[in-house]
Amino acid sequence: MTTPNWINEINFNEDGLVPVIAQDNITGRNLMMAWMNAESLELTAKTKTAVYFSRSRQKLWHKGETSGHTQQVHNIRLDCDADVIVLSVTQIGGIACHTGRESCFYRELDLATDTNGEPTWQVTDPVLKNPDDIYGEGNGHSHEHENPAQATNVTAITDANLVLSALDDILAERKTASPDSSYVASLYHKGINKVLEKVGEESVESIIAAKDYQTAIDSNANETQLADTRHELIYEVADVWFHTMVTLAWFDIKSDVILTELARRFGLSGIEEKANRSK
Repeated sequence: MTTPNWINEINFNEDGLVPVIAQDNITGRNLMMAWMNAESLELTAKTKTAVYFSRSRQKLWHKGETSGHTQQVHNIRLDCDADVIVLSVTQIGGIACHTGRESCFYRELDLATDTNGEPTWQVTDPVLKNPDDIYGEGNGHSHEHENPAQATNVTAITDANLVLSALDDILAERKTASPDSSYVASLYHKGINKVLEKVGEESVESIIAAKDYQTAIDSNANETQLADTRHELIYEVADVWFHTMVTLAWFDIKSDVILTELARRFGLSGIEEKANRSK
């Protein structure tokens, strides 16, 4: 088989590999780093799903083949030296790391020195799903290799309010960050009108996704089509939620205030809720 010309332009290392960083298509966050050879890169481009090369197993590795957390590839970028690739992806399931976190880059060096005068690594991301629930127990993907002092109670951290709280903190940090540092920071730099424009845009896309899913249901679409349209609806609604949280953070309003308001309404009929609101 003839290697495509575009692949010949890449400077693979002596093992025939090139490092690849997968970034979230919406937020621009680095999700993971892996390796590709020419074959996996060509497959990635053809299928628009991430296919990596496992150095330990010496074989191609379809991201999500075990966990179901596949990556849909939107674009592929090559750096100036042609020896590093960046993928812009949609991370299915919202989990890229085998520890059950959104990103493999979940440790941040706290430059504020401790009592010994040394910076320390801090875990900044919650575990969204127990690795044992993803891969099964005793599979080698557990979080036992983490520093026990930094390990987080999986059951507690997966509570929705803790996930939202962690996102609150990240969004607050983005408000003062350089606009070139992240997608959210760039939004804040452009002002509230741009933030609200994104809320409206994502809301419309959610409506379209919901209509598409209903059409698939009504037309007795096959299992794959139903799964794809269902995921698209979930993905678009997540975008709406995310950008509304960006809006709240603009005004220094945290998600727990919204949760409190929803809790207040819990158990009230719509008529009662509206009556209480008018009062």
